[in-house]
Formats: sequence, structure tokens, C-alpha cells
Amino acid sequence: MSNLIGEFECKIDAKGRFMLPAGIKKQLPVEEQDKFVVNRGFENCLVLYPYSVWQTISDEVNRLNLFNKKNRDFARYFFRGATELTVDSVSRLLLPKPLMQYANLDKEMVMFAFANKIEIWAKDAYYALHVNEPDDFSSLAEEVMGKKDNKGSSNELS
Repeated sequence: MSNLIGEFECKIDAKGRFMLPAGIKKQLPVEEQDKFVVNRGFENCLVLYPYSVWQTISDEVNRLNLFNKKNRDFARYFFRGATELTVDSVSRLLLPKPLMQYANLDKEMVMFAFANKIEIWAKDAYYALHVNEPDDFSSLAEEVMGKKDNKGSSNELS
């Protein structure tokens, strides 16, 4: 699966349904367009995974040594609330109420697609993240990406 990209504003109806944006759907292989898993993400967002990506990640979590308490705690938290979603006949997905409450979702949300997943944010919370952008993004980029071993690739983002 290729990397997903884009920001998509979506409306949520009273039942918790939203339309899967065409911009996301067209980035997915046909066999990945109808089945997803959603769970809690970091910073009170949700994460929507194409089903095959979810299987890979959950297999990795399931390989953790569950005799280790931190690993058990992580697995419990990671899987808590995880829900399989299937796109309906008009390209809608239904979010579970407990997950909507966790992410403070009401009528508007932003889907932020990157890597192999899609974060789902309450619209106001997503845009509030940008208010706190670092004053010097280049220093952050150097700190995070400058230490990466890029064997044969450029260290520049632009």
C-alpha cells in the first residue's frame, strides 16, 4: 500500500455517519476501499486503518511478550474500542459513540491522511494543533529527521 496524503473536512450526521472522502478512496487499492478498523489514537484523535494495515499492526502488537506488564497495558489500551467498519452503499462509515466521545467529535471533523493511516480529529482540535506550531520548524526537522540514517537519500525535505 502506498502512503496516503491529504486533509479532508467532513460532516458527521446525528447517527455518527460520515462520507469517506473520494480523495482518500481513490488513493486506496480497490480491495482496500470498503473495510476499515478505527481505534483510539494519541492526543484524543481516532485512527482509521485500512483493514490490511490493521491486521499487520495488530499482529505486531500480538507478538509482544504479554508476560511483561507494560506490554499487557499497552495491548489493552491499543485494542480498547477498536471497531471494524464497513462502508455502506453510499460510501458512509459509522463511528461508534464511545470513540466519538473520546475524540470529542460532534458535527465536523478533519481526516488527516499520512503514511498508511488516517487520523480523525474534531475540526476545532485539529486546527488548534496548528496554532501551536513550533516557531522554528527547521530546528524541529533537524532534530527529528537529521539523526535519521538516510543511506543514499537526501536529508532535505524541500
